[in-house]
Amino acid sequence: MKTILLIEDNKEMRENTAEILELANYKVLAAANGKIGVDLAVKEKPDLIICDIMMPDLDGYGVLYLLGKNPATSGIPFIFLTAKAERVDVRKGMNMGADDYLTKPFEEMELLNAVESRMRKNEIFKKEFSKNIEGLNEFISQAKGIEELSRLSTDRKVHHYKKKEMIYMEGDMPSGVVFINAGKIKTFKTNEDGKEFITGLHKPGDFIGYLDLIEDGDYKESAEALEDCEACIIPKQDFFSLIYSNRDVAAKFIKMLSNNLHETEERLINLAYNSVRKRVADALITLQNRYQKTGEKNHTFSISREDLAGMVGTATESVIRTLSDFKDEKLIDIKDKSIVILNADRLARMKN
Repeated sequence: MKTILLIEDNKEMRENTAEILELANYKVLAAANGKIGVDLAVKEKPDLIICDIMMPDLDGYGVLYLLGKNPATSGIPFIFLTAKAERVDVRKGMNMGADDYLTKPFEEMELLNAVESRMRKNEIFKKEFSKNIEGLNEFISQAKGIEELSRLSTDRKVHHYKKKEMIYMEGDMPSGVVFINAGKIKTFKTNEDGKEFITGLHKPGDFIGYLDLIEDGDYKESAEALEDCEACIIPKQDFFSLIYSNRDVAAKFIKMLSNNLHETEERLINLAYNSVRKRVADALITLQNRYQKTGEKNHTFSISREDLAGMVGTATESVIRTLSDFKDEKLIDIKDKSIVILNADRLARMKN
């Protein structure tokens, strides 16, 4: 049963609206003012919020603002209730991130249709799309249907890249966001001496290059195929149509940006304070977390010692010596160019 939070200071309106929703088989949480409503939203995480605009103490705009700042509640669909005289203020709420509004007094079916529509649209973006080109097209096609983005094309050409082939270069101007359909890609920066520092390892289902597109600047890093791979480009215009027209999509990319910043911060701290041994252990665990398949016990992956050194931020010779030590300690095994992690727990403890 879906849960709806109803925030309305008028007792009669609150009770009548709650009754309609409960008859439609929704669980209703009722709040008599904005402050109680915010507390309930944070505590209960409802599936949808219906909120009056004009309320004492904390009005509907304040409720939407506070919930929008909280990552746990920012993605909950939000419908405003407004009197006819307040319709001129609706645009303010929509610009703040509200999904819809109902003008009081409303018919029973107006309320239920608005609720069902927002519930259905929200489910689309909670759905786990397959992390391949079909899944990407399905995701974008659903967003297109929701926002009626008639210009948004789902026919995306897949580009094939050989191992060590460049996807884009530092300093180039991005034309769109890269979506990885198959294979592995590294992103890296190069110093004046030509030495690489790997900034990220990416797998099928990942997007890359979107930060530079959002900042409207050149690529600040390069991307290269670690193995034969496939990728497609979401054109710049299509990407921004999604970001600007649908807050659910925007929230996904904001979350991705936050995760990237957190990972980068951790890596910088590791580079500054950890020994080479700990940094190699950290890199191996990172590789396992990125590429290990579900249910796989001893993960095997192939990475050049130069690329591993680029992740760790040290000389290739130091990485080779450390890997040899780890092999002697039976933490890993080395088969040709592949590394097999035998004791992930000990490596993780060493990292910490």
